Amino acid sequence: MSATSIPIGLEGSTEKSAVWRRRAVAVILLLAIGGYFWIDSRYPSLLKKYHAGSHVKVSGAITFDTLYQVDRSMPLTQRVWRTSVNWVNANRIGMTFAFFFGPAMLTFLGTLPRRRSKSKQLNALLGTLAGMPLGVCANCVAPIGRGMYAAGMSTEGVLAAMFSSPALNVVVLAMTFVLFPMALVLLKLTTVLLLIFVFGPYVAGQDVRDTGSVGEAACLMEINGAESWSQALMETLKSHARSFLLVFRVGFPLMLLAAVLGALVIEVVPTQAIYAPTSWMGILLIALVGAFLPVPMGFDVVIAYIAMTHGVPLPYVAVILCTLGIYSVYSAAVVGKTISWKVATASYAAVVILGMAAGIVTRLFL
Repeated sequence: MSATSIPIGLEGSTEKSAVWRRRAVAVILLLAIGGYFWIDSRYPSLLKKYHAGSHVKVSGAITFDTLYQVDRSMPLTQRVWRTSVNWVNANRIGMTFAFFFGPAMLTFLGTLPRRRSKSKQLNALLGTLAGMPLGVCANCVAPIGRGMYAAGMSTEGVLAAMFSSPALNVVVLAMTFVLFPMALVLLKLTTVLLLIFVFGPYVAGQDVRDTGSVGEAACLMEINGAESWSQALMETLKSHARSFLLVFRVGFPLMLLAAVLGALVIEVVPTQAIYAPTSWMGILLIALVGAFLPVPMGFDVVIAYIAMTHGVPLPYVAVILCTLGIYSVYSAAVVGKTISWKVATASYAAVVILGMAAGIVTRLFL
């Protein structure tokens, strides 16, 4: 049935009914993808790390587990290659989820009449609430953020979701409270909240490109007349396929690049330097590296705890805790290609500056 054959007065209600059908199908798609990942993989893995507590094992340079062993006696190229493969292997499940969930989010948001409010603080809050339960690291959340932005979510909302997913997840927070002194926990939370509710809204206000275009999601609103459930299912799946290409064609090549860059940095930087006495240059270097490395979910908490218990100066521990895992070279690359390189660079700088501030506060007062 076409729009022209619908009786006058029923056309609007018919199209609304069709939108609701697509919205319902999109929600089911979201829950199916998310539920399988959260129940089968992510939360069991996070809870296992939580229950292990101080006995959590780390065998890789930027991963919990390794597929190939890496030894410092190996040539640099071999170490970078093996660490890159280890990283891709460790992130295969999370990235697969992200590449399917991000387009599903785009598809769902395309059925909503509004994806943002006039209040930047409210947008940041909504982004935070959307990001907290996702249970993905700073890397895997990047393709999801691309889907959100393509659907018309605001810059501050997307950044809030990307910061909150790795940093404000309930299991990761519980690990942080258990393993660290309260002062360090409060420093960590302060830096995260400043990123979400101060930096995000500010940088969004400076981004002239944030016009609210709904991009590929607009196709879901092009409904001509009545639509059956089977038609709604097919159209939603078609939209998801188009959205998948939008996310994957940017996210996948950058993922491989991030694996190599992250491996190169961690293999070049001398890790023993963190045991040296605290210095301003040391705080800066650790902040720069921490905000760059593409590490998995909860890796920041575990590495910071291991560092603390092995005699690393507490200011360095604070910097690691406040920079590692909340942003990465992969996040920056996806944000740069999706929103703008200005926002991507500013986000990296903000994480570095706040991490340095945490280290300085720890050195002066703790």
